[in-house]
Amino acid sequence: MRVARLHAPGPVSSAPLRIEDLTTPQPGPGELLLQVSACGVCRTDLQLAEGDIRATRLPLIPGHQAVGRVVALGSGVGGWAAGDRAGVAWLGSACGSCEFCAAGLENLCESAAFTGWHRDGGFAEYLTVDADFALGLPDAFEDLSAAPLLCGGVIGYRALNVSGIAPGGRLGLFGFGASATLAIQVALHWGCEVFVATRSEREQARARALGATWAGGYDEPPPARLDAAVTFAPAGAVVIAALKAIRPGGTVAINAIHLDRIPEFDYDLLWRERSLRSVANFTRADATEFLALAAAIPIRTEFEVHALTSANVALHRLAAGHVSGAAVLSVTS
Repeated sequence: MRVARLHAPGPVSSAPLRIEDLTTPQPGPGELLLQVSACGVCRTDLQLAEGDIRATRLPLIPGHQAVGRVVALGSGVGGWAAGDRAGVAWLGSACGSCEFCAAGLENLCESAAFTGWHRDGGFAEYLTVDADFALGLPDAFEDLSAAPLLCGGVIGYRALNVSGIAPGGRLGLFGFGASATLAIQVALHWGCEVFVATRSEREQARARALGATWAGGYDEPPPARLDAAVTFAPAGAVVIAALKAIRPGGTVAINAIHLDRIPEFDYDLLWRERSLRSVANFTRADATEFLALAAAIPIRTEFEVHALTSANVALHRLAAGHVSGAAVLSVTS
């Protein structure tokens, strides 16, 4: 099978992913083997490729927004059949028995494994997945349009819930990439006023076109005090901008697996019961709820398509800020 594999991190200008031919894996007990048709390219893939996030092992196949068809089942698998369409997302497995799993917080399980980080991901023609963590996908979405839902969409949905935004509230989105493009559609469906901050004038215009009440730069205060905010940019200074914009009692949810640093700030910004919350991964319940909601709204995904052999190009465009919406690899026809 053809794959795009990381052997050592490096700048995207050095094309850190190698296009290789490997033996097709076989599903182990409790696993499915999928023939991958599409896989989204996430900023986390970029951070792994460049070394901002340390790989758990090398070589490694990135990619955690994969859509494919079941071609083989390992022993003990129930509920799936050959030919079924399935999605594979970031959460690859969890222990199911620790205090976090028992409390419905499998995203915090200390034994969790993540697709494209602990186990090989979807930048490949075939992929094995724990059958209990494979996701059914709504028929409303074709494979290429479904892929961006599986990370940016689901984690954006969890971030909205963590922020505590209520229907009809004033929400700030700080950064406007693939995840925020989907989150704004959920927030508008909930009747929220959405205020978008991003340094890109092109993204500001896109936010307004999608229904944002206001869009401006990070250094521009929104014209109304926000009830809640979600930050998507991996920069701590953006967290401070969001904190300045929320009302007393409001929450800033930080939607990032990696942040450069949070600069020192005056305690008055946090005082009066403002909160900072990090968003760590998501649960299968989050994914199930979001995918059903995405089909009901329906959410429209924006993406550009690259061949698997052009995975480095997709990463380079993502790093340069040239991707409008999401980048998706078209793996097999």
